[in-house]
Amino acid sequence: MRGAKVETQGLFSYLSPEQRVPQDHPLRAIRAIVDRALAEMDSHFGVVFATYGRPSIPPEFLLRALLLQVFYSIRSERQLVEQLNYNLLFRWFVGLGMVDAVWVPTVFSKNRDRLLDQGSVREFLHFALEPTRRQDLRSDATVQLVDDLGGTQHITLGADKGYDRHAGYAMSIHVRRRIESIFGWMKTVGGMRKTRFRGLDRVGMHFSSAATAYNLVRVARLGVI
Repeated sequence: MRGAKVETQGLFSYLSPEQRVPQDHPLRAIRAIVDRALAEMDSHFGVVFATYGRPSIPPEFLLRALLLQVFYSIRSERQLVEQLNYNLLFRWFVGLGMVDAVWVPTVFSKNRDRLLDQGSVREFLHFALEPTRRQDLRSDATVQLVDDLGGTQHITLGADKGYDRHAGYAMSIHVRRRIESIFGWMKTVGGMRKTRFRGLDRVGMHFSSAATAYNLVRVARLGVI
């Protein structure tokens, strides 16, 4: 017997986004790293934001949402906000409940300069990679991300420091392909092939966000939580 087509929606829901996300989903490991890094930044946010006035969108929500934009190659903040409205995985990762309202896209443009001027993205990258420093998993001799004067980022390769005179130069050339794969990921997934931002500061913030997202993926795969 054919079942009746009943489309009546329930009036109440007793499930949270947390219950909808599979336990083995890759974003769970990343979320644990992100939560710890943002907890370390609590004092930083206390300095950046005033103690009085109208409450803002939590900066933790904005940084998590920006990571999702990189992970899933979302082209604009408007499309990101649209996804946050109906995508339960996105709502869970950002920290929104089932019925929480989503902010408008212009919130990103209004808060971008605040996060940029106060170095919040660079602080976030620092704390997100702290577990790799404690476990000595970073290889500064191969790739080193440097914050130079003015916040300009540079990539320095170990093979460019006169190491070509040593036997390890051939190995260094081999490792360079791994470095190129990082830039390839940032271009294809992270949106750096054709950035939507203008100005060195905003492009630098985009680069830092993409680099943070890539490192989070790598750290989660290494099981450093």
